[in-house]
Formats: sequence, C-alpha cells, structure tokens
Amino acid sequence: MRHYGLTGTIRVLSSEVECTAEVTLLSGDRLILKTSARPEGRDSFRFQVAALAGLEGASGFGAPHLVRTGVGALMFEEEEICGYLQTRLSGLSLHQVNATPDVCYRVGQALGRLSLALEPLKLPAMHRPVLWHVGCWPRLMELEEHLQSEPVAASVRLAMGNYVELIKPQLREVAWQVTHNDPSPFNTLLAGQGIAFIDFGDGCWGPRIQDLVVAASHLVTDPSLALGGSENLIAGYASVTPLSTLEAKLLVGLMKARQSALILINYWRAELFPAEAAYIKKNVARAERGLSILSALSAGEADMAVRSAGP
Repeated sequence: MRHYGLTGTIRVLSSEVECTAEVTLLSGDRLILKTSARPEGRDSFRFQVAALAGLEGASGFGAPHLVRTGVGALMFEEEEICGYLQTRLSGLSLHQVNATPDVCYRVGQALGRLSLALEPLKLPAMHRPVLWHVGCWPRLMELEEHLQSEPVAASVRLAMGNYVELIKPQLREVAWQVTHNDPSPFNTLLAGQGIAFIDFGDGCWGPRIQDLVVAASHLVTDPSLALGGSENLIAGYASVTPLSTLEAKLLVGLMKARQSALILINYWRAELFPAEAAYIKKNVARAERGLSILSALSAGEADMAVRSAGP
C-alpha cells in the first residue's frame, strides 16, 4: 500500500534466499512480490529490476514485467527492507511437461534470443558476488565432504579438476555479457505459444555460453544419446546465437562442471537449511544422472557431439 497503492492477499512461496510471495489483488490479478532484509539483497534486486526493465520490448521470449512504484521507481528501498513487484506469468514450467525434441528446440531458440537481448545491457551490480558464477567453481571442492555417494564424488572431482586445469584458462577467450545464469526447467515456462524465463536472481556478468550450459545440463537424461537429450536445445540455441569454435569445444566440459557445482552447492545448502532441503535438492538427482552420462564421453567425442547437434 505504501509503495504501490495496492491491496490484496499474500501467499509466501518456496525460495532459498529472498522472500518470494504471490499477491492476489482484489481484481483477481496475480503478482509476485520479492523482498529482502539482507544487505546483499539490495544489490541483487538492483540487478534484477534493471535486467527486467532492460528486457521490456524484447521479442522471441517472455519475461515478467516490472510494476513501478507510485513514484515510478523500479524497486522500493526502506531502512531495513527492500523489494520489487512484478507480473506473475501463467504457464507450465519445463519440468512439468514432456520435453519433446520440438519443445527443447523452441526453448533453445528462446534462450538464444534472451542472450541476444541481454548482450548490450550494462547493469548495476552485475559484478556482485554470485555463488553460481563460474569464477567461484574452483573453490567448490571445499564442499566435497557433504557428498553422500563416492561414485558421484569421483565424477565431481574429475569434472571440476578438468574445469580448473583445462577450461577456466580458456574462458577469457570467449564472449562475456550479462547472463540469466539459471535458466533451469523450474525457471523456464511454456506460456501459451511462447517460452518465458523467470527468476533473474543469479544473473550476472559471465561467459555468454553460460545460459546454454545451464539449460542444456538439466536436459541430460537419456544414456542412449551422446548428449543425453540436450541435443535439440543446443541446436535451437545455435540456430539463433551460433557457437564459436571454442564455445563448442568447451560446452560439454562446462556442462559437467555446472552439474558438479549444482551437486556440491545443494548438498551443502540442504544441510544448512534442512527445512528447505527438498526444495533445495530438487535438481540434484537430475544433475547426478546427467553427469554420469556426460562423463562417458571423451573430449573428442564431446566436441563432435556438439558439432553434430548444431543447426
């Protein structure tokens, strides 16, 4: 009421760090309210609202629209709390539907268009510390003690060692830009005839290919396919935003490192926040399965599989 002149009922949703709530207005319209009392939350929200504002008018994908405050600001800031209000998109998240080859291809295309729309943006707090940033990955093996399976731990050690020794030194040679950094099946919606992306909370400045890495790593489920079923998403992305030779070479290694990062971080966070463990670990089993599939590929086989998946 203070900042937007609105009233309605509020239902708190599951979230890991910031508080996310669904607001149902008296008119029946539904919005999403995000608030934080953490000091670092201000920088995160400043990035998020600037990203959403920067995407307004973009085509080929959907994203939430910001609701401006009564004075036209992107977010509100009080002494102890800050937050913002956005539209609530309707649709099914990708993890709720049958991810057919056509659906995956269309998601890849939409993701490629999102990358193009984010590319020119220079946003506040885009260089803030983000746990999921590729720059943090070399230190994540400090969390190895939280893993519960030795076969998984061995695969994680191998993938992270390969990332540190062979991939990370080459990342300076690929294009960097603002990225969503978490286009997981939970943050990808099939909305009507289009594809939409929500939750820009992990967004930051990173390798352009990072969004493809994240999205593709979640779709590795079929051991009968070289890339486990992520081929169509990769092809859709590359049809809009072609991969450089180096990006194609590094893609599978980055996918394995991202799967390993997800496994490490979420086992650790589940122990920190046991009440939210089920929500925190929602993607872990998929990541473990995907890592086991990709780990069977040699470097040459991986490069060839990515090239074969191209448009």
